[in-house]
Amino acid sequence: MSFILHAVVWLQTSVFVLSHRMRRNDRGQATAEYALVLLGAAAVAVLVVGWAAKTGRVGALLDSVFDSVTGKIK
Repeated sequence: MSFILHAVVWLQTSVFVLSHRMRRNDRGQATAEYALVLLGAAAVAVLVVGWAAKTGRVGALLDSVFDSVTGKIK
C-alpha cells in the first residue's frame, strides 16, 4: 500500500511540476501577440494618415461637417 501511495504522490507532483513549467514558458506569448497587434494597428494608422494628408479629403469632410453643424445652429 505504501508503494502505491508513494507512486501516486510522485505522479501527481510530476504532473503539477510539468504543467507549471509549461504554463510559465507561455507567459510572454500573450504580451508578444499584443505587441504585434499594436504594431499592425500603428502601421495601418500611419498609412491612413499619409493618405489623408496627400488627398485633402479629410479636411474637406471636416469642413462640410462643421458647415452643416453651424448652419443648423443659426
